Amino acid sequence: MTVSVFDLFKVGVGPSSSHTVGPMRAAARFVQLVGDRQPAALAVDVFGSLAATGAGHRTFDAILAGLEGCEPDRIQPDDFAERTERIEKTGVLRFGDKWDIEFSEKDMVKRPLTVLDHHTNALTIQAKDADGGVIAEETYYSVGGGFVVSQSELDGGLQEEAEEERAEAPYPFTSGAELVEQCRTSGLEVWQVMLENEKAHRSEEEIRAGLLHIYSVMEECERNSVARDGILPGGLNVHRRAHKWHQRLLQEDPERRPEYYQEWVNLVALAVNEENASAGRVVTAPTNGAAGIIPAVMFYALNYVRGVEGGARHGGINSEISMSRDEAIVRFMLTAGAIGVLYKERASISGAEVGCQGEVGSASSMAAAGLAAVLGGGVMQVENAAEIAMEHNLGLTCDPINGLVQIPCIERNAIASGKAINAAKMAMWGDGTHRVSLDEVIATMKATGEDMMDKYKETATGGLAVNVVEC
Repeated sequence: MTVSVFDLFKVGVGPSSSHTVGPMRAAARFVQLVGDRQPAALAVDVFGSLAATGAGHRTFDAILAGLEGCEPDRIQPDDFAERTERIEKTGVLRFGDKWDIEFSEKDMVKRPLTVLDHHTNALTIQAKDADGGVIAEETYYSVGGGFVVSQSELDGGLQEEAEEERAEAPYPFTSGAELVEQCRTSGLEVWQVMLENEKAHRSEEEIRAGLLHIYSVMEECERNSVARDGILPGGLNVHRRAHKWHQRLLQEDPERRPEYYQEWVNLVALAVNEENASAGRVVTAPTNGAAGIIPAVMFYALNYVRGVEGGARHGGINSEISMSRDEAIVRFMLTAGAIGVLYKERASISGAEVGCQGEVGSASSMAAAGLAAVLGGGVMQVENAAEIAMEHNLGLTCDPINGLVQIPCIERNAIASGKAINAAKMAMWGDGTHRVSLDEVIATMKATGEDMMDKYKETATGGLAVNVVEC
């Protein structure tokens, strides 16, 4: 296992982990590569899906912010907006927040029809000195979920480094079968295996505190969103719904009765993704486009499960174990993280690579597993919940209208949250025995993504993106 739960759950800015967070992180890494060598000019080439839908995803703005030294987990939305507005107005970029460099639209070339070998989300950045000599040049790939890989890393033995990191984990796994076997031989649950592997790099106290912080950012994102009203940016004239829905639910269901659970779950999913669509502060889970699913299903786990401290005040579903609210958050996120590792290592979480099944589908699968763990499910029930959720997201295309993470993305998060809850409940009514394994459904997802036409993989050239008239 080379992917950490903190790699899958990262604080960033909207609207896209692969098209906003990743490019910003890549550009910030280039600043570090240049170091103390002052450049006189910069040139950026943006390829494939990054170029095709970059305007709607704020890709080009993110690259500029990254070149000023900004990191997606630290930049605030207002700062992001102010920097890009200043650069556009003045034509001057403050490289690494140290040196002023003239930079205009001609210095960033978009090549949507050119796809590099490693991944469709690619950008090349070049820095030159006053005489035109190249100071530094690097190509970066934004491979989904905010993960970035450079060409130098690919050429320099990234696989060997991954194998070394895997060897450090006490319970390494790269497949569902290996994860189940590690649990069987050790007597640990899925969340405990993930916890022990995380402890190879940080203390248990740091892990638990970090996960609780991540969830607090998710809650903050929801609170920020329900406080806002009006129209989402981007020109599609999409109305925010979370604010009015929240006001209505506070009137109709102030005590959060079980019969209203779906409305509350829908609200959380919509709120998080409306905040993401407006370039707010969100958590990749495992991507920005699917950021609302895990918070929504965790909301269900914390409020409608008997056995979780403070949950299910008026009925609800029973857990086979009792735990505090904080413990439920930790177990949920570690379990979801373990399943996310499998999608990241065996397939993809990039909509530009495998369609939305890799984003919303993987998030739904992760959330179903997390909920099953909170419900007291055994290893095979957790694996079954993850499998069911993905099986019924297979073939999901990524065709955002105008390249914006709004339609169908926002509603799709709510629908997938419901699927995750249902998948967990179905798994808990069984004994863990099932015909299709998680590994088989992940392999099917990957193959389906490879067979999917490019116009359905975040290029805005097919599906809803071309069949719905912009207004």
